[in-house]
Amino acid sequence: MKKIIVMIAVMFPMVNMVIAQDGKDFSEKLAFGVKGGLNLSNVYDSEGEEFDADAKFGLAGGGFISIPLGKVIGIQPEVLVSQKGFQATGRILGSSYSFTRTTTYLDIPLLIAIKPFKFLTILAGPQYSYLMKQKDVFENAFTTIEQETEFENDNVRKNTLCFTGGADINLNHFVIGARVGWDLLNNNGNGTTTTPRYKNVWYQATIGFRF
Repeated sequence: MKKIIVMIAVMFPMVNMVIAQDGKDFSEKLAFGVKGGLNLSNVYDSEGEEFDADAKFGLAGGGFISIPLGKVIGIQPEVLVSQKGFQATGRILGSSYSFTRTTTYLDIPLLIAIKPFKFLTILAGPQYSYLMKQKDVFENAFTTIEQETEFENDNVRKNTLCFTGGADINLNHFVIGARVGWDLLNNNGNGTTTTPRYKNVWYQATIGFRF
């Protein structure tokens, strides 16, 4: 926490200097933007059972609209193509292996935006995610197996409700964003345990440009 406070204290005069040089203020204007960046994602068991997995990086990118409802509040819908998943390692019959799962979602967050300062926007709200495809890669010393699936199976939840929140640092046309999000619904569509009930959790960092 102390490190975060120090970082904010150092960045505050720098951000104000950049804003003062340009003189533009997007806080009360309708603005469209594009952004791209990285996810650091993993999964967790919704019922607390042990599941060991490592986080993995994935790409995220899309667009957003900033809609002001006043000087300090607004809404910000976004549409993103977002890679999530996990990776794991282990040993089978004395041989090491690695397994990586990459799930590609269409994420549509609808965020409430609170703007206490020109340079800072705090965001939080629900997110709808649609699972478009999944790629599994298994590797060991002898072979590499890849399997890519486009889902038409009702046993896998393609439509997921999530929650996400974070903050944007506004540098005139440029926006530096940080988010954390997690699924609210299990990923098996019909309520059975025949498919894993693990949920996604992810951290996201992006750089955007507003028009």
